[in-house]
Amino acid sequence: MKDIEFNLLDEPWIRVMKPDCTVEEVSLTDALLHAHEYEDLAGELPTQDIAIMRVLLAVLHTVFSRVDVEGNPEPLDEDNALERWGELWELGAFPEKSIRDYLKQWHERFWLFHPERPFYQVPELNIGTEYSAKKLNGTISESDNKVRLFSSRDGNYKETLSFSESARWLINLNAYDDNSGKPVPRGANLPSCGVGWLGQLGLIMAVGNNLFETLLLNLVFLHNGKKLWEKDIPVWEYSSVHTDQRKEIAVPNNLAELFTLQSRRILLVRKDNLVTGFRSLGGVFFDRKNCYPYEPMTLWCYDKDNKGNNIGYKPYLHNFSKQIWRDFPAIVGNEDNSEISGIALWIKAVIDEYPQIRKRMMRFKMAGVVYGGGSQKSNIENVFSDFLSFHAGLLTESGRQWQERIKSELVSIDDIAKLVWKLASDLVKAAGGENQEFANRAKEQYYFRVNQPFRTWLENLTSGQNPEEMNYIQLKWRDKAKTIAKDLGRELVEESGPEAFSGRKIVDKNNKEYFYSAPEAFNAFINRLTHIYDSKGA
Repeated sequence: MKDIEFNLLDEPWIRVMKPDCTVEEVSLTDALLHAHEYEDLAGELPTQDIAIMRVLLAVLHTVFSRVDVEGNPEPLDEDNALERWGELWELGAFPEKSIRDYLKQWHERFWLFHPERPFYQVPELNIGTEYSAKKLNGTISESDNKVRLFSSRDGNYKETLSFSESARWLINLNAYDDNSGKPVPRGANLPSCGVGWLGQLGLIMAVGNNLFETLLLNLVFLHNGKKLWEKDIPVWEYSSVHTDQRKEIAVPNNLAELFTLQSRRILLVRKDNLVTGFRSLGGVFFDRKNCYPYEPMTLWCYDKDNKGNNIGYKPYLHNFSKQIWRDFPAIVGNEDNSEISGIALWIKAVIDEYPQIRKRMMRFKMAGVVYGGGSQKSNIENVFSDFLSFHAGLLTESGRQWQERIKSELVSIDDIAKLVWKLASDLVKAAGGENQEFANRAKEQYYFRVNQPFRTWLENLTSGQNPEEMNYIQLKWRDKAKTIAKDLGRELVEESGPEAFSGRKIVDKNNKEYFYSAPEAFNAFINRLTHIYDSKGA
């Protein structure tokens, strides 16, 4: 068994999707130099793709903060940042010389197995929590005492991983690991470092027409769209391997360091040509309440103290059961308790500099992890992702009017969903039931039915539409939203059964008598639905 093996710059390990929808593994070098030839990353999980995307972005940030598109030394500054971005965009591909010169310089830091500098690992890590390969593989994510009933791998096949698989899951683990690891020695008075950094975010990123565009759209040269980052220092450029466990640090002030943050101290364990497990300790961490505005790939919401006072911003975590379009105001920063994401701010700055991009359809991807084990977050229960598309012009000042109108329509959708819940609840009472699960399902069904129509409506909005056009488009949507609700309401009445049509009397705790029946409940629902927009002009 070789001490030095599998260099990530030369060996294929990153999964990419080609235009014909086939998937192949390529090296890190090829992923960058041929990014324009690939549709997207195509790893086993969306979270894995995002974690690897940030490694690729760390390379790009470091390279193009130091050299121009021709590879000549020219540090990035606030005056030339948008110009350099535009030059890259016009090229349509990343310049080979700039990329190869940098990667050649740091080639020795990208060995997956190395006695002194194994990539993303701590050499000779003889302490820490020991895990099998089943824990490393995010598609099965098993511990020795928690086995998945339905697994994508079985038998000896899930006891080991190839080197290419291990490289992908190593990066994913560092970004999204749960909080099951223990300090060494056991019981040591060390702070909790929490789950992996990306697991603490309401993660959002821009998506282009190919991998090159996706990388470039997320290449945020200016934080807040205005100010230059500090010097980029990715983890492979550290003078030595950091080994401190559970160490609190200041929020990194450059994206290359942030995107290669070592949330865990890890060492892969291998036998022959396969990885059989790993050892892990808590790595570096910082207070997520203090990371605004340094982390560009997250939504934000107000952080409040015990008295309910706003004390800054914290990442706004995605809700597994909530479609991303319902968070549109948080994405564009038009929510009372939110701030615009760094990615959206950067796209806005790019649009202001290059108006032709304003006509593009922007696509945003979100991803999240649901952790189990209560507040301990000791295991991963689910991984989810979603996409949202709208015209880039909606992010600009000229799109502000549509932002306000969209926000208003989202409030109305929530109001209609509540009316649907009320109808279903009254039908349950009319039929003699008590359980409100029927009402809860009905409410979610309304969100489900407006999901695709609302997305389609949103995609047809542009910043160039005049007020008369906007009024017409908005009124058409309101008719659609009410029609969907009426149709669902009729179905709910039909499902409620003959008992609900007959109805029944209910006496509350104050001896007040109420009569519930399906016809009365539906008539009240229609009446309230008719007046849902009364106080809202178009």
